[in-house]
Amino acid sequence: MVKSSLQKKTTWQSFERRAHDEPSVPPVAGVNFELYQTFARDHLGFEFNSPDLLVTALTHRSYVNEHRKSARAHNERLEFLGDAVLELATTEFLFKNYDQPEGILTSWRSALVRTESIAAAGQKLDYEHLIRMSRGEKQGSEAARLHIVANAFEALIGAIYLDQGFETARQFVDKHILYRIDDILDDGSWRDPKSHLQEVSQRIDNETPDYRVVEESGPDHDKTFTVGAFVAGREMGRGVGSSKQSAQQEAAREALAAYRRKADESKS
Repeated sequence: MVKSSLQKKTTWQSFERRAHDEPSVPPVAGVNFELYQTFARDHLGFEFNSPDLLVTALTHRSYVNEHRKSARAHNERLEFLGDAVLELATTEFLFKNYDQPEGILTSWRSALVRTESIAAAGQKLDYEHLIRMSRGEKQGSEAARLHIVANAFEALIGAIYLDQGFETARQFVDKHILYRIDDILDDGSWRDPKSHLQEVSQRIDNETPDYRVVEESGPDHDKTFTVGAFVAGREMGRGVGSSKQSAQQEAAREALAAYRRKADESKS
């Protein structure tokens, strides 16, 4: 359908560029900034020049929906930015330090930045108590809260990048994510876990893994799936993800870890 000139004008006006001097996130009101700056000093090694960025990075969409009169922005835009910074920092690190071909480096990068790794890093930083979220989300499942923690980690990277620059953001990624590279290479977790599990289960048990959804939670637009990886009727691993595929991948990783533990026990 051909748009009229009025429709075209209306569409254009709805995508106006932000003014050069306008802040990246709206000012935050009614918050004890000292709590957030204390976290920044103790865990990041610096204070934010713009604490609004830090608070917004730790604000979940559900909080804004529940406090429409007082809260103006959530962390999804910062998460979008932080995801790109995380990928660039990780890619640069792998490119500079390893000579493997693109396909292998891509697999290593995926293993480093997968949701479970990021959530674990966020838990170690211990900022969950600072995340502004709705009462319902606070009472949600552990898997749902871990997903929120992981998203906040990427948003935090975005906030650090805007406030302190790329080098500080890169150092943050190096300290909390990239140090795991040796473990990933040693345990083989960079390989596609489902393919790897099939090789292992067929070699050891002469069986092919079966993946079953054991739980679904959340609204249709933001579901969380819990999947079990079964071998010969035994649940060898369980994974949680925002899609069935990602949950299957995590279940396969857990199953592979179970096989490794079993092998270690047989040696001892």
